[in-house]
Amino acid sequence: MASVRTVCVYCGSGFGGDPAFTRAAETLGAALAEAGIGLVYGGGNVGLMGTVARAVLAGGGHVTGIIPDFLKSRERMLDDIQETIVVGDMHTRKRLMFERSDAFIALPGGIGTLEELVEQMTWAQLGQHRKPILLVSVGGFWEPLLTLLDHMRAHGFIREGLDLNYLVAAEAEDAVAMLRDAAPPEVPPQAEALVTERF
Repeated sequence: MASVRTVCVYCGSGFGGDPAFTRAAETLGAALAEAGIGLVYGGGNVGLMGTVARAVLAGGGHVTGIIPDFLKSRERMLDDIQETIVVGDMHTRKRLMFERSDAFIALPGGIGTLEELVEQMTWAQLGQHRKPILLVSVGGFWEPLLTLLDHMRAHGFIREGLDLNYLVAAEAEDAVAMLRDAAPPEVPPQAEALVTERF
């Protein structure tokens, strides 16, 4: 049975120009909490990232924030979350966010959000993980990226056999169900033990 226990949400440290972005962050946070899915995020209390974290907390959910030391004051750490991990650099932050998450969601955001999203797409393309990746394209926010990916395919840079696997939701309320449907099946502990013994 597929299982998503924790989701890493990438999103802006600002609110953007459309109030629908904030509403989507609130909706997603509430949906994660209601589903009993923990949030892993960048640890800040600003913009959409703070909004989604507060919404998870308001719904009684669990939040893990992972933040580099140099961003603690700039992104104003959210003190109310259950777990905060302060790391030395961005690379460590991203590695821990990956390790602690069963799936990834990208809400609207800036270049940092884009970079984190594309890194997960790349790792999946190279066979390094099978965790679902979902873009919440509020008001068509991610359409330019999807157009660019189609452009890359058309020019042969995203080739058959190395295509990208990602999901796109127009509405934040659809995200949880889509991730659960896409999650790879769990390996039973006894089967995992057998594999370990073989190798």
